[in-house]
Amino acid sequence: MLSQPQFEQMVAEAMDGLPPYFQEKMSNVELLLKSWPSAADLHRAKVPPGHSLLGLYSGIPLTKRTHGYSLVPPDTITLYQGPIEARVGADLQEIRQLVRHTVIHELAHHFGISDDRLRQLGAY
Repeated sequence: MLSQPQFEQMVAEAMDGLPPYFQEKMSNVELLLKSWPSAADLHRAKVPPGHSLLGLYSGIPLTKRTHGYSLVPPDTITLYQGPIEARVGADLQEIRQLVRHTVIHELAHHFGISDDRLRQLGAY
């Protein structure tokens, strides 16, 4: 199991590796790291029993924000270390790849791309 600082480093690398265009366009979004999703997180994401969650986007996507969008708390992207490690095991390279994939997936939601569209694009 990775230490929390090791996991944080992998997430930072994934964020730093994003193309500058996407880094510049992100707006009012905060990245959070948790060990495991709570029951409320699983319920909010409609995760069926026996399944888990690698990441969760909560907020108002950029494509849905209007001129009245102001003074709101930041959107959040939460990455869950436990399920990510459980999915791929102890291989550091595989963890790194899944962290990057999860960061990109959740950022896609921030940019207004739905799960259905991600499936169409072959991102699953």
